[in-house]
Amino acid sequence: NPRNAAAGSLRQLDSRITASRRLTFFAYAVAEADGVSLPATHSATMDWLAGLGLPVSRQRSVVRGLAGLTGAYEAMLAQRAGLPFDIDGVVYKVNCLSEQARLGFVSRAPRFAVAHKFPAEEALTVVEDITVQVGRTGAITPVARLQPVFVGGVTVTNATLHNEDEVRRKDVHVGDTVIVRRAGDVIPEVVSVLAERRPPQARAFEMPLVCPVCGSHIVREADEAVARCSGGLYCSAQRKQALQHFASRKALDVEGLGEKLVDQLVDAGLVHTPADLFALDQPALARLERMGDKSAENLVRALDACRHTTLARFIYALGIRNVGEATARDLARHFGTLDALMAADQDMLMTAPDVGPIVARSIVDFFAEAHNREVVDALLAAGVSWPAVETVTSAGVAGVSGKTFVLTGTLPTLSRDAAKDLLEAAGAKVAGSVSKKTHYVVAGEEAGSKLAKAQELGVPVLDEAGMLALLAAPAPTEPQP
Repeated sequence: NPRNAAAGSLRQLDSRITASRRLTFFAYAVAEADGVSLPATHSATMDWLAGLGLPVSRQRSVVRGLAGLTGAYEAMLAQRAGLPFDIDGVVYKVNCLSEQARLGFVSRAPRFAVAHKFPAEEALTVVEDITVQVGRTGAITPVARLQPVFVGGVTVTNATLHNEDEVRRKDVHVGDTVIVRRAGDVIPEVVSVLAERRPPQARAFEMPLVCPVCGSHIVREADEAVARCSGGLYCSAQRKQALQHFASRKALDVEGLGEKLVDQLVDAGLVHTPADLFALDQPALARLERMGDKSAENLVRALDACRHTTLARFIYALGIRNVGEATARDLARHFGTLDALMAADQDMLMTAPDVGPIVARSIVDFFAEAHNREVVDALLAAGVSWPAVETVTSAGVAGVSGKTFVLTGTLPTLSRDAAKDLLEAAGAKVAGSVSKKTHYVVAGEEAGSKLAKAQELGVPVLDEAGMLALLAAPAPTEPQP
């Protein structure tokens, strides 16, 4: 659309490309003016700017009341098709600048102006086919392939159908005549089907069983509308997303491997799966744009350091759907080894803390894909390893396991993260806020509102020594509030 085209033109690294785009603009306000007495109204300011020779839209008027506004709206709507530029509505502004200043802004939006959008332009066309696209997160999106039709200023050949349920709701068949529009004058979509024009040979859409990109199984969870490819580590459509997650701070924390560098590595064909990262060398990296010898050397060193991680981080880095940082940690402590986790069925997985049927099914589906197991094997062959994990049984530490703790203030010897790790290793949950469901608050120096809330609710408060004593106690103890 025009906004994106202009923004993309201005962001070109080569200014000659920007110069070739012949961009123009309309001045619409004065942000600051030194040594100049500005007019008192917006309309007079536009006239003043035009007098200076600045480009100002001629499609402007001053009106009064609701009737005036709707009249201006209808007049612009009638002119829309004949304008030499695209518009998607009109903007009503309070004319008096002092009143604009009094009204001010809400966040980034002004109180003194409001947009009134035009209805999206619509057109008729025929659905020639319905295929699916695979998104960066593995989402499988049905797409209507259309006979080309001009609508909203562009020729449309594809329109999103969002998900399988939406296809069924709108009853879209291959061969149907449909009404299409560009939602927000940007994204083409199918509005409705003209069922009376459906030909005898029209056929219904069937969601494929395997990903068209990588061949992995397509799965859909019971409570979700979106179907997804289960080949997260292997599927090329998900490659960049999977690599960014793998290298993120809470996963393997590969310093220097950001989004733009991941894009370059994938686009250059140097990396296909996370395992390929560990085969990168300094000469290959140094040839990439904006990657000097020193930066390449630092990344190789960072990747080498990341070979030594923890089981919890590794599980999280795999990007298994519904498995976040806390769940990955619980799985590592419960199963102890990657082999045990990979071999677990849904029932066994649900014996781990806070793992329900949806999370368990996501894990089973992930490791059921041979492609994902191949990437895991390749990562291990590349030297990714972690220290042995001491498993934590569901019993945990008596008096601590299953209880909810809240940490506040500065403890004498332990960092907040260290105290959290000790509590979670004993089977406790560490929450960020105090409620009636909180069992203990561990308070250090400069404890603030959380301590006050605990005292108000009568939640037992421990200092660091009290917490450590509770963790070491053979039986539950109940400290005084």
